[in-house]
Amino acid sequence: MLRISHNVAIPDHEITLSAIRAQGAGGQNVNKVSSAVHLRFDVPRSSLPDFYKQRLLALHDHRLNGEGVIVIKAQSHRSQEKNRAEALQRLREMIISAGRVVKKRRPTKPTRGSQQKRLDSKTRHGRTKALRGKIY
Repeated sequence: MLRISHNVAIPDHEITLSAIRAQGAGGQNVNKVSSAVHLRFDVPRSSLPDFYKQRLLALHDHRLNGEGVIVIKAQSHRSQEKNRAEALQRLREMIISAGRVVKKRRPTKPTRGSQQKRLDSKTRHGRTKALRGKIY
């Protein structure tokens, strides 16, 4: 069971993990051992709350295909178990980040005091530079 928060968890039967051969350099080990892990998670058919489902399906992420299935490939470690843990962690982070609500920014104006302070600073700096000129 993959725990997302205190009251949200994904049962193991909803996550499909399959071992595949890793790409890239690695010598003989890469050719004979299936150490990379392919994780598939079907968002629409999952038991996640609707809030998470809507937010995940609205993401513009290359790991989310047209049917709403998240596909994560982990192959950075040499051991299958570490790659499996990494894939599950990446899925967990993706769901958590989709569920995070960003506070809307309210535009603010600088205070009159801060504007005056800035202008005074500019005037002082200008006077300092004027004193550096040539003396005739």
